[in-house]
Amino acid sequence: MARVKGALATRKRRKSVLKLAKGYWGAKSKHFKMAKQAVMKSGNYAFVGRKLKKRDFRSLWITRISAQAKVNGINYSRFIHGLTKAGISLNRKMLAEIAVSDKEAFAFLVEQAKAAL
Repeated sequence: MARVKGALATRKRRKSVLKLAKGYWGAKSKHFKMAKQAVMKSGNYAFVGRKLKKRDFRSLWITRISAQAKVNGINYSRFIHGLTKAGISLNRKMLAEIAVSDKEAFAFLVEQAKAAL
C-alpha cells in the first residue's frame, strides 16, 4: 500500500493562513511561521474588538440620551426610571435615534416620564 503524504493538506492550510495575512507588513505576509502568529494575534484582537464595540455603542447611546434629556430638564437616570414606571419599553438604541432625529417626540417621552414620577 502506498504511503500517503500530507502535501496537499499542508499546502491548503498554509495557503489559507497566508491569504488571511495578505496585506500585513514585511515578512508577516510572506513567511508561514510569522504569518501564522500574526493571524492568531489579529484574530484575538478581532474577538475582543467585537465585544468592545457593543460596550462603546451603548455608551454612545447613553450619552446622546443624557444630553437630550438635560435639554428637556431631567437627568438620564430619572428619565429612564420614569419611562420604566410609565410602562414605555424602548431600548437605548431607539431612544438615542429618537433623541437625535425627532426632538419633539423625545420631548413627549420626557413629559411621559416626568408624569410617571
